[in-house]
Amino acid sequence: MAEANTWLEEVSSSPYAAQLAKGFALLRFDKRLESEFRRFSLRQNYRLRLWYLYFAIAMWLLFAVADQLWAQSGERWWMLLVRLLSLGVLLALIRPMQLTKDERKVDRLVIYALLVLSGSVAVIVAIGHAVNQAYPYEGLILIIFSIYFLTGLRLAQAVTVSLLLVLFYALLDIWAGYPPDVLVRNLLFLLSGNLIGAMGCYLLEYKSREHFLHHHLMRELADHDSLTGLHNRRSFARKFEELWRQAQRENADLVLLLVDVDHFKAFNDCYGHQAGDSALRKLGQVIRHAARRPLDIAVRMGGEEFAVLLYGMSAEQALLHAEALRTAVLELAIPHARSTVAEVLSISVGLACVRPEVARPMSVLYERADKALYRAKANGRNQVVQWDQVGQVAIN
Repeated sequence: MAEANTWLEEVSSSPYAAQLAKGFALLRFDKRLESEFRRFSLRQNYRLRLWYLYFAIAMWLLFAVADQLWAQSGERWWMLLVRLLSLGVLLALIRPMQLTKDERKVDRLVIYALLVLSGSVAVIVAIGHAVNQAYPYEGLILIIFSIYFLTGLRLAQAVTVSLLLVLFYALLDIWAGYPPDVLVRNLLFLLSGNLIGAMGCYLLEYKSREHFLHHHLMRELADHDSLTGLHNRRSFARKFEELWRQAQRENADLVLLLVDVDHFKAFNDCYGHQAGDSALRKLGQVIRHAARRPLDIAVRMGGEEFAVLLYGMSAEQALLHAEALRTAVLELAIPHARSTVAEVLSISVGLACVRPEVARPMSVLYERADKALYRAKANGRNQVVQWDQVGQVAIN
């Protein structure tokens, strides 16, 4: 338990850590994470489901041969007709599954395939029972276990499909005049199979959800700063390159704010590193708020240096945005007795705005913002300085 708590504390700002700490015994996450998990699960299970359909078709053909050997002549051809019709539907579902990139559509196609499979098995068993009460019904149990363990369905989906199969089978056997006492016995075995399958499927889905949370937590640790929860330098470099190319395609501006905490070493010397970490966490929250649009990125570059990458924002808007960030840090009112520029913790901001071009290197944006930050610190700190084509302009 202690190790688990340590793991969660390292990514305390992560929704995945929060969900892991909260638990999910009912196999349900918070709304946003639930949607994300379902998309993740569908992607993970895509090939499994495709191979399941291939396997089901192969088994379908094998049992079609068995019907010809076991069934009486009168029922044999009806069974063959049902198998051929359902086989045609299964074959028709494979192509859309191979072509579609919509995970939800794949999910629906798999459920349709299972309904066709289970429904046709129930019809075949009823046909057999109409003329021969000894005709085996165990194929239904095989279908039930395949629904729970081979298709990658969530528990709720698997239970729904399996119980529909049992209900359909019961109605068909009643219609076929199957003896009630034997039908009750068969239903008992089928329901017991459902119970075993549901328990196993629950454990599989629980582990799948746990894997999902741990997978994303490891990504959080790899791509985010553990103290502030902001992106780290490595993650920023990757996303910066992606947004640079996107801005080239869309002819959009990119703005970079480089942020440095004024006299932070003196703050640590005065108040201690624990107070320094607390101050950085609070600054991280303010900086994250400054990058709240979908394509904006807030980064802790290292130590007391931060960055905010803003997508599609003009230089004029960015200047106001940076000044609002500087003011928000002052409004945190974190006392700083050793500062020479303010009585509270303050920041200096260097701002650069460029429109990415094919011939222009990405480094130009960082270099300009870095020079603007240097000028802000040289000019007395606690201010925003913007780089533009003619020089630097300061806001005090």
